[in-house]
Amino acid sequence: MLPADANNPRAEDPALVVAEYRDYLASRGHGSMPAFSAARTFMARWPVPEDWLGEPLEMRWETRHHTTPFILFLMLTGRIHGDYGYLLETRLTNILSACAGQTLETDLLFFLDKARTLGFSERVSRAMTTGIVARILLHRGGPLSAVGAGDLEEVEAACRAREQRSGRSAHPYLVLSADVRRVLFHAELMAEPPPKPDTRRSFTQRMETVHGPLGGALVRYLDRKTVTCVPHTVSSLATRLAHFGAYVTTLDPDLSGPAGLERCRHIEPYFIALSRAPNTKSGGILSPAEQARRIHAVSNFLREITEWGWPDAPARQLLFRSDVPRLPRPLPRYLPPDSDRMLAQALLNSTNRLVADALLLQRAAGLRVGELLDLELDCVHQLAGNGAWLKVPLGKMKTERMVPLDDDSLALLDRIIATRSPGQAITHPVSGKPVQFLFTRHGKRLQVNGLRSELDRAAANAGLGHVTTHQLRHTYATALINAGVTLQALMSLLGHVSAEMSLRYASLFDSTVRTEYERALDLAKTRIGTTTGTGRTLLPITTVTSGNWRETPTIKSRLAGGYCLRAPAQEACPYANICEHCPSFRTENSNLPVLQAQRKDAAMLAQDARGRGWDSEARRHEALVDQLDLLIRETGTA
Repeated sequence: MLPADANNPRAEDPALVVAEYRDYLASRGHGSMPAFSAARTFMARWPVPEDWLGEPLEMRWETRHHTTPFILFLMLTGRIHGDYGYLLETRLTNILSACAGQTLETDLLFFLDKARTLGFSERVSRAMTTGIVARILLHRGGPLSAVGAGDLEEVEAACRAREQRSGRSAHPYLVLSADVRRVLFHAELMAEPPPKPDTRRSFTQRMETVHGPLGGALVRYLDRKTVTCVPHTVSSLATRLAHFGAYVTTLDPDLSGPAGLERCRHIEPYFIALSRAPNTKSGGILSPAEQARRIHAVSNFLREITEWGWPDAPARQLLFRSDVPRLPRPLPRYLPPDSDRMLAQALLNSTNRLVADALLLQRAAGLRVGELLDLELDCVHQLAGNGAWLKVPLGKMKTERMVPLDDDSLALLDRIIATRSPGQAITHPVSGKPVQFLFTRHGKRLQVNGLRSELDRAAANAGLGHVTTHQLRHTYATALINAGVTLQALMSLLGHVSAEMSLRYASLFDSTVRTEYERALDLAKTRIGTTTGTGRTLLPITTVTSGNWRETPTIKSRLAGGYCLRAPAQEACPYANICEHCPSFRTENSNLPVLQAQRKDAAMLAQDARGRGWDSEARRHEALVDQLDLLIRETGTA
C-alpha cells in the first residue's frame, strides 16, 4: 500500500492489488492475460477503486468486458460495495465458486440449505441465493444475520427503477424477494413473515359507479358488516350491492339515498334487469342462485339499516320473500364408486405429493376445503381404547368437531407430516395467533388454487370430467349413507348444525324407498311377464330365448341348484351367492360336479358382464369364481 498522505489517504499500490487478484484467480485455477490487462487498466484509471462508484452508471456498464471478475473481486475483498444499478446488470451465477473459503460463501450456503428445507426446487433456491441474497450482501457488505426488511425493500425499489429505466420486468425479482423474506423468517433471521399483498380496492373505490348519497350509505353499511362478517363475505356483498346501486342511480340520477327508494320505480325494474344481467365470467346470464343472492343482499341491506335506526332508511318494507326466485334443489354431486377409485389412484400416482395427499385426506375425512387448509400440526388425537381422531378446526359453521381416523388415514397423515415444509409458526389470518399449520410448502400455507389445479390434473389422468374439491366431501357423505350411518352420526361427522343439511344426503339412497320399490316390483312381476317353465315369472325384457339364460341382458347369478335373473333396474341381489362366501359354508366330495359346473357358469357370466360394460357385475362373478376355486381345492384335498 502507498504511504497515506493528505492528497490520497486511501491509495493502495495498484500493482499489489493486481498481484493479489492474480493469486486469487490462480487459487481457483483461472487467469488469463486479458483478465490481468483489464485489472491493470482499471487500477491505472481508478487507483482508489471507490472512485469508480462515482462514475455514471452507463459508463460503468461499458467497462464490464473482462473487468467484471475483477470488480467482483474488489467487492469480495471489501474494497468497494456494489450498487444495485450495476449489480442488477451483472450475472452472479458463479458467485458460490467465486467466494469459496470466505464468509460470504458460508452465508450463501446456509441460505441455500434453508431454502431447500422449505421445499423450494434447486433452481428456485439458487435463483434466490444468487439473484437476491448475494446482491444484498455484496451491496451492504455485512453478514446474512444483519439483513433486514429494509434491505429487501431497497433491492425491490432498485428492481422497479430498473424496470422504468430499461423496460425489463421487475416481477421475477419481486417474487424471489418475497420468497427470500419467507426463508429468512423460517431461518429465524427475520422477526416477521412477508406480508400478504392486499390487492383489494376500498369500498369507496368499489362504489364509484353508484352516484349520489346512495353510494355513501352503501360504504357505511359495508364498513359496519366488517365487524360481524369475514372479509370474503363482505367483498361479495360489495359486488352485489354495487350492481344494485349502479342500476338504480343510473335509472334515477336524483335518488336521494335509501329513503328515496320506491318499490314500483326502483325495486321492480331492478328485478327485471337482474333476470337479464350478463354473467361476466361465463358469457351467459346470471344463474338463478346468483340472482337470489343479489336480491337477498339488497333485502338484508334495507332491512338491517331500518333495524339499526338509520335516519336515511326506507319508511316501509320494499322487498318480500316472494321476490326471491325459486331455486332448484339438486342432489349432492358425489363421485360414483368406480370414479372415486380411479381418482384416488391418480392422486396416489401424482408427483405433487403434498397437494395430492391433501386431497386424499379431504376425501377420507369429508372436510370442507377451508377446514382442510386450516388443519394444525397437532390435529391428530389418540384416545386410549377409542382410536385416533382428527380435530377439525372452526370452519364455515364456526364449530369444531372430531372425525374418527382409520389406519390408512393415519398413514396418510404421517406422509403429509414428512412432506410438509418445517419452520416457524405462521400467523392465522382470522385469529392473528401464530399457528403451525399442517399443510405448508415453501414456508407458507397451501392455497385453494393449488388444490384445484392438482385435482383437475388427477381427474384428467383418471379420464374423468371436471371434479370440484367439494365433490370429495359429497362422496364421503354418500359412502357413509350407503353404509347405513345414522342421521345423527352423519351430522356430527360433517359438522352440520341442522338435520336439514344432512337430509340432502339421506335422500340419495333411502333404504325404505328401496325396500318399497323391490316389494312393488316383485308384486308387479307376479302379474306381468311370461313364465320360464319354472313356476316363476319375469319382466318381458328378461324372457329367456332359445333356452340360454346365460345370454339374457339381465343381472344373472349362478346358484348351486339353479340360477337367478333380475331386471337391470333391480340391480344385483344383495344376497346373491351369500352362502358360498360365508365362512360357515361347508361342502363335500359328492358336490364337486355341482361346484365345478357353477364355477364354469360364473366365469361365463363374468365375461358376459364385461362385454356389456357392467364392471361391478363382472367383479362380482370373478369374486365368486375365486371363492369356488378355493372351495374346490379344499374339498378335493379333504
